[in-house]
Amino acid sequence: MTPTIYKISPRVAWQQAESAGIFTGAPVDLADGFIHFSTAEQARETAAKHFVGAADLVLIAVDAGALGAALTWEPSRGGALFPHLYADLPMSAVRWVKPLPLGADGTHLFPALED
Repeated sequence: MTPTIYKISPRVAWQQAESAGIFTGAPVDLADGFIHFSTAEQARETAAKHFVGAADLVLIAVDAGALGAALTWEPSRGGALFPHLYADLPMSAVRWVKPLPLGADGTHLFPALED
C-alpha cells in the first residue's frame, strides 16, 4: 500500500473543490506554487502551527502513490521532509475526508491516521 498524506482545509474550500472535481489549492498553496501536505506524523504539528483555533476544517487523506512525479518531498521545519504537490489534486487520489473539529482545549481532534 502506498503512503497516505494529509491536507487540512477549510470545509467550504473543500466543498468547492468537490463540486469542481479538482482541488487547485488553498490561498497559501497558490501563493507558494504547490499544495502543502503532511505525513501522519506531521499533521498535528501542522494544525497547531497553521490552523490554531480554526473551526470548520476537514482532514483529507490522499494516496501519495496516485500523484506521480508531481509529488515531491522537500525539507521544511528543521529539515523534516514534507510532501508538496506541484499540480492540482485530483479527487481520484482522495482516500477519505473527515471533520477536524476543535476539542474543549482548543486543539484539533484527529481521527486515527495511517502512514
